[in-house]
Amino acid sequence: MNIQSINKNIQTQKDVLLNHPLYSQIKTIEDLNSFLEIHIYAVWDFMSLLKALQQKLTCTTTPWVASANPETRYLINEIVLAEESDLAMDGRRLSHYEMYIEAMQDCNASTTEIEQFLHEVEGTKNIFVAIKNSHLDNAVKDFLNFTFKVIERGKAHEIASAFTFGREDLIPNMFTEILRNFKASFPETDLSKLIYYFERHIELDADEHGPMAMKMIEELAENDPIKWKEMEEVAIEALEKRIGLWNAIEKTIKEKELSLA
Repeated sequence: MNIQSINKNIQTQKDVLLNHPLYSQIKTIEDLNSFLEIHIYAVWDFMSLLKALQQKLTCTTTPWVASANPETRYLINEIVLAEESDLAMDGRRLSHYEMYIEAMQDCNASTTEIEQFLHEVEGTKNIFVAIKNSHLDNAVKDFLNFTFKVIERGKAHEIASAFTFGREDLIPNMFTEILRNFKASFPETDLSKLIYYFERHIELDADEHGPMAMKMIEELAENDPIKWKEMEEVAIEALEKRIGLWNAIEKTIKEKELSLA
């Protein structure tokens, strides 16, 4: 098994995501806000996947020792730098999560739920308890539980698979086009920060992080057929959880439309 075979075997899930009816449902600013208020959880938990990889593949303890592979070490540190301390539109250093939150606020999307959830995470010191106690849609809970169960198992190659294959690079391109259309249709709403966020992701993933992540996958597989199989299983499940997340957003939009009818 190799990267090509994994890509072939996850194509069904990728096609579902590319052709998901959610995209055609986002017609108003209210619909867009419904998307943002749920998608923010995927923006947030991505950082935990990345930090888990940083702990596994670089040295984050003292006394320091050089980790095994300098190329993989560079990849992780480079992505951490870009994701945790990137340049915002105005030149400030912000994490992509913070950039997304500011973009939500400019759109008048609510950040109350995600802020309350993170307060619960800090209070309980147990992510699984916080997820269980939340009022999130079950599909959102499943999405988050999957991420943190992969992290909890502690297998670097599985975490790398969820990180590399599970975070679909086709979606930002699609949403950038949707946002550009919105900018023309709703000129009174400032979408500049949101467009910047998606365009920044496209730039980083296509030019640097995507190819480097694939190289990391090959190195972590170590020509071990069991590891390749486990990475494929994680990749498929990660995309299926993303489909579930998209289904939950579509359902939320439709329910809000019905309540206003």
